[in-house]
Amino acid sequence: MKKITTSSLLAILMITVFSFTFPKNEVSNDIVFFKGTWKEALKLAKNENKLIFLDISASWCGPCKKLKRTTFTNKKVAEYFNAKYINVELDGEYGEGVALAQKFHLTGYPTLYFIDARENIVSESIGFVNHKEILKWAKSTDKK
Repeated sequence: MKKITTSSLLAILMITVFSFTFPKNEVSNDIVFFKGTWKEALKLAKNENKLIFLDISASWCGPCKKLKRTTFTNKKVAEYFNAKYINVELDGEYGEGVALAQKFHLTGYPTLYFIDARENIVSESIGFVNHKEILKWAKSTDKK
């Protein structure tokens, strides 16, 4: 009986360890935002020949929170943006976000940009957009 209990516990432990070691390769239902610096994002955009999708927001901004909670968690939006762009989100009042908000002449929150690897603004949108509007905007930007 002790052998069965010990074997069962060992099997459960191994399954648990393997499930954390080798997680499922699932597609995210959220836009996945780049975790590096702006300079690193630019380099990656150049290397991968992609535009940067830049979200500049503020922690206190209601439309920014709604955008993150609804639009950025839409499955179709996430699939499209994760495949096509280097996605970057910054707070316009902290860190690198301050300098970029000034550089790109930000006038309100949230402001969304498509930017090329040379830091040229390809397209810009100010304010909340729903999942249908952001996909339409992104697809029209891709044609430019």
